[in-house]
Amino acid sequence: MLTRLAAFAAGLMLTLAPAVAQEKIKFTLDWKIQGIHAWYYWAAEKGYFKAEGLDVAIDQGEGSAATVNRIMGGAYDAGFGDMNAIIQNAATRPNEVPVMVYMIYSKAPFALLVKADSPIKMIADIAGKKLGSPAGGAALKLFPLLAKKNSLDPAKVEIVNMAPNLQEQMLIRGDVDISALFTATSYMNLVAIKQDPDKDFRWIYYADGGLDLYSNGIMVSQKLAKEKPEAVKGLVRAINKALKDCLANPDAAIEVLAKQEPLVNKDIEKRRLVYVAKTLIATPEAAELGVGDIKDARMTDAIAAIAAAYDLPKSPKVEDVFSRAFLPAKAERMLPAVTN
Repeated sequence: MLTRLAAFAAGLMLTLAPAVAQEKIKFTLDWKIQGIHAWYYWAAEKGYFKAEGLDVAIDQGEGSAATVNRIMGGAYDAGFGDMNAIIQNAATRPNEVPVMVYMIYSKAPFALLVKADSPIKMIADIAGKKLGSPAGGAALKLFPLLAKKNSLDPAKVEIVNMAPNLQEQMLIRGDVDISALFTATSYMNLVAIKQDPDKDFRWIYYADGGLDLYSNGIMVSQKLAKEKPEAVKGLVRAINKALKDCLANPDAAIEVLAKQEPLVNKDIEKRRLVYVAKTLIATPEAAELGVGDIKDARMTDAIAAIAAAYDLPKSPKVEDVFSRAFLPAKAERMLPAVTN
């Protein structure tokens, strides 16, 4: 009898015990909700964040470079944004800049877009022209570096800021001559408005202009990394797992995304997801290292190029801007074949 009473009491205590509080993380995307954000919502819906003891609130973004500012300002703990903006801020605000913990776009998607019949054939031809871009966009932030690499004075280019959703339309209307953009976004935006991104336009990739840079990945505040390292590991594990799931089943990924944004064009966003996966994520480097990691020598060269072009007061070290301490084992980061 006493044994049964003791068991009952123990069970009652467990029932009444408060649930273990989950670590709250405010996470910012780089842009408005698109197919390339499916894995974050997948991780939330499938319980991957919860399984890691995390309560992750996901907000839309205002540009890849703006993600860095949002975290530095303290409004967000983590986000998906641009490595190159981290490098620039690390030189002047080393104690505030976030650190990249999981590289997703090992190939940079930055490009200049012109109409197919434009007289602009190369970067040097942009002098005296109008270049359009959202103020917070990473492509615009990096344009001075690209210009200097190609003997173009950035001051000779008129910059026209615009809302993200007007970027392609203003180029088509002739309001600007060139648009500095993220191929991951604009390629499919053109498809959505019945344009042929390969036939009707010319893409001048930053990589072809001498910038072999890394791009977007998961970054966290220094405070979160130092005070809650297990939470960061859990965040990366959850996103890594969700990313692999989404690449293996894009149709299911887009269905999850559509629950967040019912007006999303499922066909367009699935095509965007697959396009980005094949061109920016499932790269030869990712096949070698596993998604999330980087090559230190390549990153060192990228840091040096940005430091020189922007006259940074110092050149940050790789460990100042990237940490692989939170990555899952390489075997867990090998990507599946990307299905159509």
